[in-house]
Amino acid sequence: MNECYYDKRMDFFYNRSNTDTADEWTGTKLVIVLCVGTFFCLFIFFSNSLVIAAVIKNRKFHFPFYYLLANLAAADFFAGIAYVFLMFNTGPVSKTLTVNRWFLRQGLLDTSLTASLTNLLVIAVERHMSIMRMRIHSNLTKKRVTLLILCIWAIAIFMGAVPTLGWNCLCDISACSSLAPIYSRSYLIFWTVSNLVAFFIMVVVYLRIYMYVKRKTNVLSPHTSGSISRRKTPMKLMKTVMTVLGAFVVCWTPGLVVLLLDGLNCTQCGVQHVKRWFLLLALLNSVMNPIIYSYKDEDMYSTMKKMICCFSQEKNLDRRPSRLPSTILSRSDTGSQYKEDSSSQGTVCNKNSS
Repeated sequence: MNECYYDKRMDFFYNRSNTDTADEWTGTKLVIVLCVGTFFCLFIFFSNSLVIAAVIKNRKFHFPFYYLLANLAAADFFAGIAYVFLMFNTGPVSKTLTVNRWFLRQGLLDTSLTASLTNLLVIAVERHMSIMRMRIHSNLTKKRVTLLILCIWAIAIFMGAVPTLGWNCLCDISACSSLAPIYSRSYLIFWTVSNLVAFFIMVVVYLRIYMYVKRKTNVLSPHTSGSISRRKTPMKLMKTVMTVLGAFVVCWTPGLVVLLLDGLNCTQCGVQHVKRWFLLLALLNSVMNPIIYSYKDEDMYSTMKKMICCFSQEKNLDRRPSRLPSTILSRSDTGSQYKEDSSSQGTVCNKNSS
């Protein structure tokens, strides 16, 4: 019967896998990684919160596609949390972690990837339902969309917890991988191959939908009485999703390939030397998505811009009353004009939020 090592700290597993967690995480490289990672995480929290708030506040976005887009932003926000937790529990600290804490660290990353991947698959289904009927949005009810979002997170949490539930190498130390010292190589192969296959399927599905939309739009345009912008909207939404999918595949594929090589026990592939940089590349995906939303969708860009402007205006208005008494006493006309400007600015912000 194999001996199990649940009570060991991670230094035992790192030493067995010959993984150096100290030398490569010191000096200039450590400072660069931490600074870049911190900046990315702060931007992820701010920008994805802005996307979610924009979908909530703007009634133009109260449709299934945008609800799912907001959930994708929530997955990116969650990825930011996972990376913050990783930054405080990596490098030399990795060897001091308990098995359960290390499982939590990796489980958060796996959950964020699965949430984004599953969300993109659901968006593909939603777009297919819409496009086949040549509609801008599908007829999914809010209740069904909410149920889909709950299913997405249930699947993501389950997949992130699979190694903790038993698919690990704690009782079969010879099967442990190098990059993830308590993940079994068989699990890494399953995990990476399933994700890479899902990537391939999504790319094929989205390309087929995109070509169908393009063909239908070209055929129907001369015979459609609707406005040009309305006819182009399905294509614009598809281009947005295609760009998001492309960024997702480009940012995550190198890291998954490295994990696959590790699962295949490729000792000559030098996976230890590139793991840190491919992890930053995966983090970059959560940074890129809000930029893609605002760049590809004019309504999203204008809503986010107005929200930022209104927030800055409200902060300025909160500071001005301290100078108001002297202004009113010296120049009553200026004071009345200030009041009018304040009320008009508040009206504009209220209109923008509707």
